[in-house]
Amino acid sequence: MKVFKDFPIEKPITQFLDKIESPEDLKKLTIDELKVLADELREFLLFSVRQTGGHFGAGLGAIEITIALHYLLNMPSDKIVWDTGHQAYPHKILTGRRDRMHLIRKIDGLAAFPSIKESNYDAMSVGHSSTSISAALGMNEAIRHQKSSKNIFSVIGDGAMTAGIAFEAMMHAGHLNNNLKIILNDNDMSISKNKGGLSDYLAKVWASKSYKKLKSSGKKVLKNLPYGLHLTRNIKDGLKSAVMPGNLFEDLGLHYIGPIDGHDIPLLIKTINRMMEKNEPYLLHVITKKGAGFEPAENERIKFHAISKIENTPAPKKAKFQDIFGDWLCHRAEKDNKLVGITPAMKEGSGMVHFEREFPERFYDVAIAEQHAVTFSAGLALENMKPVVAIYSTFLQRAYDQLIHDVCLENLDVTFALDRAGIVGEDGPTHSGNFDISFMRAIPNMVIATPSDENEMWQALNSCYEHKGPAAVRYPRGSGRGAEITDKNNKVDIGKAKKIIDGENLCILNFGVLLDRVETLAISNNFGLYDMRFVKPIDVQALKDIGNKYDQIVTLEDHTIMGGAGSCVSEHFNMLGISKKIIHLGIEDKFPKHGSRNEILELNELNADSISEKILNFTK
Repeated sequence: MKVFKDFPIEKPITQFLDKIESPEDLKKLTIDELKVLADELREFLLFSVRQTGGHFGAGLGAIEITIALHYLLNMPSDKIVWDTGHQAYPHKILTGRRDRMHLIRKIDGLAAFPSIKESNYDAMSVGHSSTSISAALGMNEAIRHQKSSKNIFSVIGDGAMTAGIAFEAMMHAGHLNNNLKIILNDNDMSISKNKGGLSDYLAKVWASKSYKKLKSSGKKVLKNLPYGLHLTRNIKDGLKSAVMPGNLFEDLGLHYIGPIDGHDIPLLIKTINRMMEKNEPYLLHVITKKGAGFEPAENERIKFHAISKIENTPAPKKAKFQDIFGDWLCHRAEKDNKLVGITPAMKEGSGMVHFEREFPERFYDVAIAEQHAVTFSAGLALENMKPVVAIYSTFLQRAYDQLIHDVCLENLDVTFALDRAGIVGEDGPTHSGNFDISFMRAIPNMVIATPSDENEMWQALNSCYEHKGPAAVRYPRGSGRGAEITDKNNKVDIGKAKKIIDGENLCILNFGVLLDRVETLAISNNFGLYDMRFVKPIDVQALKDIGNKYDQIVTLEDHTIMGGAGSCVSEHFNMLGISKKIIHLGIEDKFPKHGSRNEILELNELNADSISEKILNFTK
């Protein structure tokens, strides 16, 4: 494997990659040429990501797996279901999208993750983790009913394997005993270092003498085994233990193979080909290195999980909302020894690294297990601890039942730091957090804060933390207007709005971080302006005052209009018997595209100019 020390500045010369327009073209290459292709693919991926940013560490580690699968399968009839999609960039390059990689994550360009709308080589649209085994199992059952002979492979990472849905699917696969094929790509590194029993189990496999021996002589081991012996379920316990310490996957009803070197193309091809000869469920455990072939990523795998576009002159950085949350968490933890912080494998993204370092006994990374994170927090609250759950808005969707049943039903004292709320940007619709107000405000006992800037966020966190019951503070990815924290002990009254400007005729009711887009408009046109601060409970007295004073009402939110903050205002006006001309500005009833956050806001007419135009037209 060729190792690169930096991102290529110039487009690399790729003798074999230039000839690959579809997976069929791989079949024309020799095994030695496939090895060269892997180096070319690695270099081209580095060149592409330098221009666009994106997830690439996992993709670098999965290059050889990708080549082996595309070499053997009859695609697109045969299918690869990529879990999460972080490792799928090489797949995109080999399936006719090489010349569009410079447009990945951009408006009208390639999606950040596999998408069935983009290519018939993408078996399933993904973005959230741990879904591939369930989906592949369903596809296999459909094939069985239709008496087809397609091959369906699920490729899942060790981090995604910690989620319950993966185990539910594997148990069902063992019961059905169909032709499901799973490749467990074990690089011992999810976005945050894997936690839990499964990761410990895989670590033992990785560190075992048998694996080290197999890695150095894997070809020889397979060659010397009688044909099909390593694919037989009834392997003697002694032989099974010699290859792997334990029977976890066998006990679930899967035939286990491995672990083998995931960067050895000949070994991968030989092993996968023999799996395909068997009409039974198999799991192939491969060991790879995240960031393989790129020295900086091999040494700093978390930092190079994903990167932003490399700019020649980087723009000055403002503090991100995530950093402010991390500072707040440490500040409160110093004052309250009952505070505990919880994250489902997102400590870096959520700004909790410093908290873990300062308060290791009160920090819990529960791995990719959002449902567990929420119910775990309920258990902590039941015994008088003060849990703060930092979770991305899009991922809280996965724990909706737990939020209702385990936290809100009993009115437990749990604070949710709802990160990546609203438009997220380049990661696209799978990661957009534009539904949280809708699904949370329907739940009794839930408090929902929508701060407009960094200082308001700090105060809202104080208020929600001190509130005796479930409360969420939602804030977007990245930085805001740059407001300074005025007083770290300040808080806002739960459910109380803030009047910014007293005007005439028309009043704007803002929920969230779009406030700065309407302040100048309000001043220059003598419009009223309120920062509502909370969707639930909403400030009923403020609504009465606004209804008595203004003839026209505008609501503004970085959230879907349907069921959002504006809907809440209209519902309360109706209950109060207030009839006014009203318009709701927010995200329309459709999934947002991918692109930069500002671009997607502009597409949804939530930039300053579009908002102004809509409001002024509304007044006519």
